Amino acid sequence: MCGIVGLFLKEKSLEPKLGGLLADMLITMTDRGPDSAGIAIYCADNGVQSKLTVQSDRADRDFASLAADLSHEIGSEVKLQRNDTHAVLEVASDKTELARDALAKCRADVRIMSGGAAIEIYKEVGLPKDVAQRFQLSRMSGSHGVGHTRMATESAVTTDGAHPFSTGPDQCLVHNGSLSNHNSMRRKLRRKGIRIESANDTEVGAAYLTWKMQEGATLGQALQTSLEDLDGFFTFVVGTKDGFGVVRDPIACKPAVLAETEQFVAFGSEYRALVGLPGIETARVWEPEPATVYFWSH
Repeated sequence: MCGIVGLFLKEKSLEPKLGGLLADMLITMTDRGPDSAGIAIYCADNGVQSKLTVQSDRADRDFASLAADLSHEIGSEVKLQRNDTHAVLEVASDKTELARDALAKCRADVRIMSGGAAIEIYKEVGLPKDVAQRFQLSRMSGSHGVGHTRMATESAVTTDGAHPFSTGPDQCLVHNGSLSNHNSMRRKLRRKGIRIESANDTEVGAAYLTWKMQEGATLGQALQTSLEDLDGFFTFVVGTKDGFGVVRDPIACKPAVLAETEQFVAFGSEYRALVGLPGIETARVWEPEPATVYFWSH
């Protein structure tokens, strides 16, 4: 049930290959989830511009004049780089919330996939190889990223239901498992002012971590308290601007494997997702312990 991959690069010379390596890892996990696929990739942060990755089912219409319309609404330049059904909007960092509000006004049907200084999320319904090809993932570079191929269980096979989910700046979550208290937690988090758009339990997990960090917790602390507050069986892989973290529930019935070399740290639902990585034959390979938080950062 679902496949997760993650890759954190220690060696900068590998960064131009990140997209291709992640795509190959994801495609290997196809039989764990053929319904939809997605990837979050962390690119260079120029410290001035923020990015909003958006998606539209009618991209030709919605993206045609979007940059100009948003620029007019917020009084600041907006740049748009289209990639199939998605586009990355670059806006001044202090105009991000204005751009979100203007987007809702100008293009109500356009979905925001992610926002932040470094993160870009691309996800759609379809086999991983088709999703990877349509977004040309193999051409993408970055410092780290996570991916997911989905076998739908508790919500529909739609773009909205695909992973990764992002509910905070430069934060995302991919998940294998099922949260049994997501409906009550969704209501609680919405009362706290956390934005949740879908009926998917994974988005609730992402929103929970966002809420805890807004309350002052570190990511590690948020992952630790998730073991007490989120009911169900799960393996989480969380991406942040600086790195990625892994945690499994106390029973740890969902498969997971980690590998580390001097060049990278890699995660896969199964070891076969890692076999194509350079130098994997010399990696330290282990199964992450139940109820234990792992995190790597630059």
